[in-house]
Amino acid sequence: MTRKLRFALFGNIYQAKKSLAVQKLLCQLEEHKADIYIDAPFYEYLTQSLQLEVRPTGLITDGNFEADVVVSLGGDGTFLEAASRVRDKRIPILGINMGRLGFLADITADEIDAAIEGIYADIYTVEERSVLQVEYSGGEPAGYPFALNEVAVLKRDNSSMISIRISIDGEYLTTYQADGLIINTPTGSTGYALSVGGPIIAPQSQALGLVPVAPHSLNVRPITLCDNVDIELSVESRSHQFLVAIDGRSETCNENVRLHIRRAPYPICVLKRPGSSFFRTLRNKLMWGSDVRE
Repeated sequence: MTRKLRFALFGNIYQAKKSLAVQKLLCQLEEHKADIYIDAPFYEYLTQSLQLEVRPTGLITDGNFEADVVVSLGGDGTFLEAASRVRDKRIPILGINMGRLGFLADITADEIDAAIEGIYADIYTVEERSVLQVEYSGGEPAGYPFALNEVAVLKRDNSSMISIRISIDGEYLTTYQADGLIINTPTGSTGYALSVGGPIIAPQSQALGLVPVAPHSLNVRPITLCDNVDIELSVESRSHQFLVAIDGRSETCNENVRLHIRRAPYPICVLKRPGSSFFRTLRNKLMWGSDVRE
């Protein structure tokens, strides 16, 4: 007898080409008589913009929902948004990619049927990914203060660098003169941090990366740390303000605000199919180790 499962669907509302994949997913879930909950903006997009006939069990309007599996339909950015909605619920997330191969959304539209059957056959594994927590001295972040990928401290304008003083567990490390600084998890090491020269960190490594953005000194290099440290940042800027981007969600801070960054008390759970490999994705997505001369 088929198990009764609850699925929560979150999706990118800017990809019209996903309609066929969504229909395939919904048909598959309906065949299993699953309860289907859909994020309200995504439901509106499916029914109004794509003109699909969708009959969900219910709509998700806030963070107050329960499910056995969350499905993210989009790219890695959509996955990050779904993770911010799941928060500390420890609901495993399945990432279905509507475009190019992703590190988080690594199931293609052609693999939807097999993915759902794999979930019902209980052959998928759950991989826990560490999360960063941001706290402000003298205030709180305006939005969700947790990041699956990275926390970036950046200059607010394009005229001058900022000075970022950083301490690790109370010990002064250095002051970066740079356009910014990225503190990333292993999951985030293949994102923004990689684009500015940070190291790739395997997902299960208990490490964090500190990666300067356009440092104004040639002897400043990225560094990796154990993920059980407490990081404190203070910033000086000519404009007396700077940006804090938490998984891309940015807000402006005054320079008298200090940031404390540490590992969050909960992970984000990612559903992985049998035989999935981070290193294979690395080779396929980044052509890592390929000889371009061939």
